[in-house]
Amino acid sequence: MNSEREFSDVITGLAKKRGFFWGPSPEIYGGSAGFFDLGPLGKLLKNRLENAIRTSFVRANFWEVECPTVSPAAVWKASGHLDGFIDPVTKCTKCGQIFRADNLIEEQAPGTQIAGKSVEELTEIIAKQGIVCASCKSPLGAVDSYNLMMKTRLGLDQDAYLRPETATSTYLLFRRFLTFFRDKLPMSVFQIGKAYRNEISPRQGMLRLREFTQTESQIFILEEAEQNWPQFEDIKDEELPLLSYQIQEKGKTDLVRMKISDALKKGHFQKQAYAWCVYLAYSIFRNMGFSEDKMRLRQHLETEKAHYAQDAWDIEIHTDSFGWVECCGVHDRGNYDLTRHQEFSKEKLHVKVNKQPVVPNVLEIAFGIERPLFCLIDNSFQPQSEERDTDWLQFPPEVAPIQVAVFPLMGKPELREPAQEIFGAVMDAGIIAQFDVGGSIGKRYRRQDEVGTPFCVTIDYTTLEDGTVTVRDRDSMEQVRLHKEKLVEALKGLVYGNLSFESLK
Repeated sequence: MNSEREFSDVITGLAKKRGFFWGPSPEIYGGSAGFFDLGPLGKLLKNRLENAIRTSFVRANFWEVECPTVSPAAVWKASGHLDGFIDPVTKCTKCGQIFRADNLIEEQAPGTQIAGKSVEELTEIIAKQGIVCASCKSPLGAVDSYNLMMKTRLGLDQDAYLRPETATSTYLLFRRFLTFFRDKLPMSVFQIGKAYRNEISPRQGMLRLREFTQTESQIFILEEAEQNWPQFEDIKDEELPLLSYQIQEKGKTDLVRMKISDALKKGHFQKQAYAWCVYLAYSIFRNMGFSEDKMRLRQHLETEKAHYAQDAWDIEIHTDSFGWVECCGVHDRGNYDLTRHQEFSKEKLHVKVNKQPVVPNVLEIAFGIERPLFCLIDNSFQPQSEERDTDWLQFPPEVAPIQVAVFPLMGKPELREPAQEIFGAVMDAGIIAQFDVGGSIGKRYRRQDEVGTPFCVTIDYTTLEDGTVTVRDRDSMEQVRLHKEKLVEALKGLVYGNLSFESLK
């Protein structure tokens, strides 16, 4: 594994072998870039991540909604997507292949400053840096703009588009939200659903998809509440790893860990409510199983902020496959979205403050789920060693696709029957388990290690004598015997973090 590309191939190979994801899809027709199938374990892992996300938002008093994935063209004209949702692209002068110009520059000339650059400036950078076609190494043409929206039709004559994100469909419900929330702001909602982006040349596998599942949350809020946010008191002393634009403008990339209250005083955050959103997003990723040493919060430079953004911070995850990967954006969008839809729809999307109409601001957390899914597999990868003869995955137990595997020592009825009873009891407790009787115990342990199962339970002939079973810990490979009557509660404690394996010895 001498390069990032080689390591990503190892991760992808393991993921395809063990049923996390396959593709590009459809494989039997040669595949289309930007589309992947989730296998059984990938779907389980995605479900785990969605559950962690949903639980985090609900505990923070957000309400979930679900909206159509297709909307008429007028919606996307109002949102600005038809005019502004574009990527810079360049075409090979020899083979004709088309690439995203910014991605190609980042790959061939890492560290080049391209944020906020115009298509003309990107053309100059390509010439100056000697950027060439990734396929045939020939010169590239001028950079042009390309709209990412996927177009369709409603009926015979109405133009429509598949949504490129879930947020816009949420904004359209503002008047309904006012009724539901009894005209009281702030209003907090979120949505998890499919989004589509017609990427020209999707690269980096699962990190850049044409169809993906996106999570977005919105807080509709007035300025006074943004500066005086009650929940800020609960998190003001928490520390975050920050890479502010002031640090980046000095040419540095060193993280500064500081209390959120200090970050507000130093001007890294401007508003209490926004700082709280950044912390909520960070905590969601921690709940998805990412460790602090693999995470950072990077603030957008002034040149890369969207025109409507008053502030923007990204959560980035460090991977061995691709370095730092942007996985989540936290945006202070001001009142841009509701103002635009009020203008284009001619509907009133405001509230009365001191008898005057005021369009609320929006604070947003937005991220796709497939990116953190890939990053979690990358972060969990452990290479084979003297102790183990296979690569394995070290998923945190709470988000592991399979949390417990149950084995009868052999497939004989006298062992299989009690093993099935234990398997049923584990599943009834809400723990995702697998029943496996194929091959030797050693081979079964290796199979479970390879897919990241944290605990294995073996039923043997001693179980028939005294009711005890063997529980094996994936990380240490140590084993303890535990009475089957205490097994389920012990497994719940191990999986959800209330017990350590050491405490069972």
